[in-house]
Amino acid sequence: MIKPILALAMTALLSTTAAASDVGEKNAKVTLVYEHELPNVPGKSMKGVLVEYGPGGFSDGHTHPQSAFIYATVLEGAIRSQVNDGPVTVYKAGESFSELPGDRHGVSENASKTEPAKLLAVFVVDTAQQELTFPIKK
Repeated sequence: MIKPILALAMTALLSTTAAASDVGEKNAKVTLVYEHELPNVPGKSMKGVLVEYGPGGFSDGHTHPQSAFIYATVLEGAIRSQVNDGPVTVYKAGESFSELPGDRHGVSENASKTEPAKLLAVFVVDTAQQELTFPIKK
């Protein structure tokens, strides 16, 4: 009898801890999930980056390496995005957008204040390039 109660207490504690750490979290969680050199394009690699936004979460304005072409697909929720001086656009799960070398990503945020959102950004970039995001200096 004690084991089920202990398991329930641990589950409740872990759920509370996870929820507490999400509250007020506005920055995106960015995780490199894939990296592979392109065998037919010497010096270039493909890198997959998972970007997770909590409710109301965002990334500050940024650019990417001059060698980077990016193709992003929304996996969950909806993402509000603006590239260069283009329109601010909302992309829903299953929709994609791209960024060309030298583009400026001024708006990148979760379109919802109540639901999480995720996107997968696939970079084709110089293999030697380690840093993939650079903040826009204000």
